[in-house]
Amino acid sequence: MEQPFSLTSEVRDNRLIITTNGYVNNVGGAAIADEFQRHFLGGVRHVIIDLALSRVVNSVGMSFLIEIIEKLTEDGGRLVFTNLDPSVDKMLGIMGLYDFAGKEATTEDALRALAIRS
Repeated sequence: MEQPFSLTSEVRDNRLIITTNGYVNNVGGAAIADEFQRHFLGGVRHVIIDLALSRVVNSVGMSFLIEIIEKLTEDGGRLVFTNLDPSVDKMLGIMGLYDFAGKEATTEDALRALAIRS
């Protein structure tokens, strides 16, 4: 049986880092969106989502990620994905999300990339 979805988050250098654990479906996607919204309302405009422990993102989970990208883009922010499973990486590419979001190998790489961009 698959474990329930969970996430942790921290703000470092005014950048929100969300680390997921489990299947990003309707439950996981909503949890990510809720955590994002809480920090977005607090002024955070750059987000890193570490998907190392999430090997599957379904279409509903993807729709939540797209909504986050749209909000950040409208407000001059950026989303960067890290630690991607090859199948998730491929799906994000096929969906065209890399036209609007970044991808880095690690969270530290993403923090550096966002610092350069700011």
